[in-house]
Formats: sequence, structure tokens, C-alpha cells
Amino acid sequence: MTKAPITSESILTDLSGRYKSTAGGQEKIDPARIIAGMEQINENGYIIIKDLFETETMDALKADVLTRFKHAAGRNNFEGFATQRLYSMLAETDIANPMVEHPLILGLLDKIFEPNYLLSQLQVINIHPGEAAQPLHFDDGFYPWPRPRRALGAATIIAVDDFTEENGATVLIPQSHKWGDRMPNHNDKERCIKAVMPKGSVLFFLGTLWHGGGANQSSDSRMCLTAQYCAPFCRTQENFSLSVPKEQVKTFSENIQRMLGYSIHPPFMGMVEGKHPKRVLK
Repeated sequence: MTKAPITSESILTDLSGRYKSTAGGQEKIDPARIIAGMEQINENGYIIIKDLFETETMDALKADVLTRFKHAAGRNNFEGFATQRLYSMLAETDIANPMVEHPLILGLLDKIFEPNYLLSQLQVINIHPGEAAQPLHFDDGFYPWPRPRRALGAATIIAVDDFTEENGATVLIPQSHKWGDRMPNHNDKERCIKAVMPKGSVLFFLGTLWHGGGANQSSDSRMCLTAQYCAPFCRTQENFSLSVPKEQVKTFSENIQRMLGYSIHPPFMGMVEGKHPKRVLK
């Protein structure tokens, strides 16, 4: 489900002076590729993009983050009692930044959200052997807006390791993004599929799609990187203005700065003392 058309002139007007929006300024992707991807996303709620990143890139990310986990496991069945999570990743390392702002990912997000959408959270998830399946959920369920509705969030799950039938590949229910306000029933769960894909591949899905981490019945851990994005008028899950020091933000790309909230959603949402938030980086 794509974004609704905006008709209010006041909402469309960017009142910024010096710092005009750079939304949509990433490297361009073949429009046919974006159109084909959105057709699948609108129909099924997700798309699997195979081999978007090199295996060497995934190996480098894994080596970088393995020593950064602060806890051996999560605190509940949603985080996972045999799952490690690296929160505040942007404050720890910028190794994943190019994956957050990949032009194909941004090109798809441009079709789903209004300009100046935000990064809602970024984390690494490492599911260890013996972990149970995560409860099924949809990611933007904390926004109290009745379904069926447009997606207010979207996410990528990037396979740092191969996702297999046995090691906890993400489970999802195709077309569940079209549902009203109901829970999955037995028949729905029978329709679940596993996002089996080689490392370096990406599962891109709408925030209204029902899904969950799979049970790891293998003898090895399964790692992924997940980035979640939200419409520019929604509150983000992670408070990046508190978790990422401004000195680090200054080193990030224009895309990342914008998605961290150093941007304006017209006409003036996100201001600091009535001014563009990028001024606090100067």
C-alpha cells in the first residue's frame, strides 16, 4: 500500500531557507526495478532481494559487531531468551550505514512514504541455537490507527548469515498487510512461509505485514541486520537524538543525517527553536 496523496498546500510547502530537503537525492535506480518491486510489495507485503550485498561485506559486519554485544540474551520471549541484540548501533559503529541508505532501499521507501521519512531503529539480531519462534506481530502496530490502512513503517532484514529452513529464517504471512484488526488464526499460521535466502540478501516488508523470527533448530547462530523506517510524522522507536552524539552525526552522510531527524517535514515539523535542526550540527 503506497502513501496517500497530499492535497494541502501548507503541508507540501517547505519553509526551510538555507537547508532545503535533500530527500530523493540518492543515486538513481532503474525505475522499472522500483516499479516491479512495488508491485510485489503492494500485493504480498514483502519482497526478497537476493544478493544485494557482497558476502565479504557481511563477513566484515559480523566481525565488527560480534564483540559489541553487551548481553548474552534477551529479557523476554519477544527479544528472545537465546537471542543477542545490539541496540544503539549507530553510536557503536557506522559499518552498516551504507546498507541503511542503499539506493534501492531508499527508492522503494520513496514510494511508500512522504519525503523526509525517518530511520526508526537499527539493530543487529543474533539468534542462537535452541531459540524458540518469536511471537507473530506487525512492526507498526504501536501506532494506534485502525486497520486496514496504509503502512506507517517499513523494514529491511539483511541476512548476515544464510537464512535456512532450520536456523531461524524470518517467518511471514503473505498478504497479511491487507488484513483488518484481527489476529492470525490457525489457517493463517498454516500459510506462513520462511524467508530462506543467502547471506547478503534483503527481506523488505511493510510495517503492516505479520511476521516473526523463526525457531533456530540448527547448531549455529543466525545473524541479521534490521533497519526500520517510518513516515516523517511518526515517532521513532529509537531516540537517536539521545543515543547518537552530534559529533558522530556530523560524520554521517546527508541521507543518514536526514533520516536521524536532522531534517524538516514540511512545513516545520522537527524544528529546533524555530530553526532547521541541521543548525545544531554547525
